[in-house]
Amino acid sequence: MIDLVQLRREPEFVKASLARRGVSTLTMDEIEALDVEHRRLLQETESLRAEVNELSRQVGEAHRNKDVATAQELTAKSRVVGDLERQASEASESTGNALREMLLMIPNLPAPDVPDGLDDSDNVELRRWWVGMDEGLDAPTYADCQRVPHWETGAELGILDLESGAKLAGSMFPLLRGAGARLQRALGFFALDRHLDAYEEIQPPTLALTETMMSTGHLPKSVDDMYSIARDGLWAIPTAEVPLTSMRRGEILDEAELPIRLTAQTSCFRREAGAAGRDTRGLLRVHEFVKVELFNYCTPAQADAAFADVLARAEALLQALGLTYRVLLLCTGDLGTSSARTFDLEVFSPGVDRWLEVSSVSWFGDFQARRANVRFRTADGSIELVHTVNGSALAWPRIWAALVETYRQPDGSVILPDVLAPYMGGETTISTRPV
Repeated sequence: MIDLVQLRREPEFVKASLARRGVSTLTMDEIEALDVEHRRLLQETESLRAEVNELSRQVGEAHRNKDVATAQELTAKSRVVGDLERQASEASESTGNALREMLLMIPNLPAPDVPDGLDDSDNVELRRWWVGMDEGLDAPTYADCQRVPHWETGAELGILDLESGAKLAGSMFPLLRGAGARLQRALGFFALDRHLDAYEEIQPPTLALTETMMSTGHLPKSVDDMYSIARDGLWAIPTAEVPLTSMRRGEILDEAELPIRLTAQTSCFRREAGAAGRDTRGLLRVHEFVKVELFNYCTPAQADAAFADVLARAEALLQALGLTYRVLLLCTGDLGTSSARTFDLEVFSPGVDRWLEVSSVSWFGDFQARRANVRFRTADGSIELVHTVNGSALAWPRIWAALVETYRQPDGSVILPDVLAPYMGGETTISTRPV
């Protein structure tokens, strides 16, 4: 949630920043007006409450002096003022709710270095990496055997069963089999082991309360993309970022605790509203997938280092897997609601001839912390909001696809990177269908 104090102090700056994200000045003017009216009603309520308290004191004094007439007159006046106080309080609550509802739909202010743009076509490529680049080798070329889509190779090897997944849960719910299932499990263990030097592993619930979903900014703005369990008032999480952000919700942390670094691998659920017919083959876009998340609570001064660490860890995994990738700085039109800055990592998958997003690393400033009310006490005793940073390291469906396509051999088998051997029982070749 944006900072109302900043809006009051720097209205033109806030409006100009949000205009870069498509928020109209009229919307912000309405929020300003509601804020002014809400504060006026709060002051009026407090003033009337104080008057009621003073009249009650005077009524008591009149009774002690046995001045019945004055006591009755003051009591009648107190009832009138009390009615006015209740009306002002109700108006204040109603206006405050309207203000909060509007604020919940407003995105974060973009960082100054975020480029302006309308959509993903305006994202800025920062760099690329491929095996041998540091030794001066050219970007890789791909043989015909690598130009086969992963869903064809997966079906041939019996490791990807889209038909069974659709039979069980509908389209875009894939089912992995045999070595395909083990590959996904291996990727998760491989990544988590790489992060445990600095990050505490968490196994959070995959269902969340509405308040938990609102803390990250996924609700209410992205409600159409979320799976809800209305009967129990719960939501299936779209990312482990959701529970990790709320683990310390409502708490005041000590500055000495920060940064707090957490990692989790969870199933993630997204309805992918509006995705029908677009990039939905194989594992390119699915409703349920497994992802390892990295998350930081930190001070503002620690945020840049936290962002760099998450990004470096995601890149290190891709380099260890030998996958060609690029780093993109997202423009204002492609930025997530809560993010102030996001770098996307995309791997090249030769079978579909596409760059596939496999990680988003984001700095949120204090936007999420304001919604979740996570603060820290500085060394001098003052209270400030924490900053939050998170990123995928990594999301597995598209990594799975890129590995199967990149490492497909002329005989149709797949030879996986050696770093996965300890997690695959020492076996790195996938060449047979499950029995």
